Amino acid sequence: MKTTTTTPLTKLGAAGPQVFPLALGCMGMGAGNMYGGGDEAEAIATIHAALDAGVNLIDTGDFYSMGKNELLVGKALAGGRRDRALLSVKFGGLRGPDGAWLGFDTRPAATKTFLAYSLSRLGVDHIDIYRPARLDPAVPIEETIGAIADMVKAGYVRYIGLSEVGVETLRRAAAVHPICDLQIEYSLVSRSPERAIFPELAARGVATTAYGVLSRGLLTGSRPTGGSDYRAHLPRFTGENGEKNRGLADALARLAAARGVKPAQLAIAWVRAKAEAQKVTLIPTLGARTRAQLADALAGLEVALSPHEVAELEAAVPAGEVAGMRYAAPLMAMLDSER
Repeated sequence: MKTTTTTPLTKLGAAGPQVFPLALGCMGMGAGNMYGGGDEAEAIATIHAALDAGVNLIDTGDFYSMGKNELLVGKALAGGRRDRALLSVKFGGLRGPDGAWLGFDTRPAATKTFLAYSLSRLGVDHIDIYRPARLDPAVPIEETIGAIADMVKAGYVRYIGLSEVGVETLRRAAAVHPICDLQIEYSLVSRSPERAIFPELAARGVATTAYGVLSRGLLTGSRPTGGSDYRAHLPRFTGENGEKNRGLADALARLAAARGVKPAQLAIAWVRAKAEAQKVTLIPTLGARTRAQLADALAGLEVALSPHEVAELEAAVPAGEVAGMRYAAPLMAMLDSER
């Protein structure tokens, strides 16, 4: 196994900006996050450490922690750090006062309203990449992308991205405005984008910001910390599924130990190695909540896998052996990317 010594920037698709080869996802940071707990000071220090290391793509969502996540990110970028960051913001998720999920709204007027509030919470005059979090079945994607394109012309948005959509939706969206990247779950045990989505992205010059690279900690042996940790309600972490999937984590840990690296680093290296085979730009988006987790993720950029090592890893941790879907059935049914 070899290591790389430089981290050159990568263009985020034909229509996108230059980005560091790893992005920072902020969903798990701060109060009210979906994993429970949350140390704001450590979260802000982690964002600062990421920027200092060259990480420039910072991902959040207006519905994360009921808007608190954007406030946290805005606080972290204050004081002269805004110009070092590319802000990627998802919108459209509807939440009730009790935190319940109420669906999605990507009507043009709602899209522009969500954007206005995100700009305010983040304390910025523009968002770099703006994307609907999911496909709204009640709104043609052309209308949503058209509304964001209006905001591009007005200077409030720089680039347009998508999240968890399928090939047909991608085609229709790209016919309205260039799309820089698709945010979608991709890991050793979540490989469905390889079938049709990645070939379409490659043909169109659209990049992938891959989240769930560690399968929400499943691949590193992490377990839900309590009822406030939403993983406690995910099929892959519960009951017999959870017990079986820990065997996959153990297999990854053994391979990582044999190579002198951590399981997270090996999982990140696998995603990066797959970019060449899939002929698509893949930017792992890691939800590091602490500086220590960030350091581990950055070290993963130093690990390079040969085709033989990739095959060995896939044989030891076969995607077909993972027990349970990545979300509960009702949420899976909402995913355009899984149709």
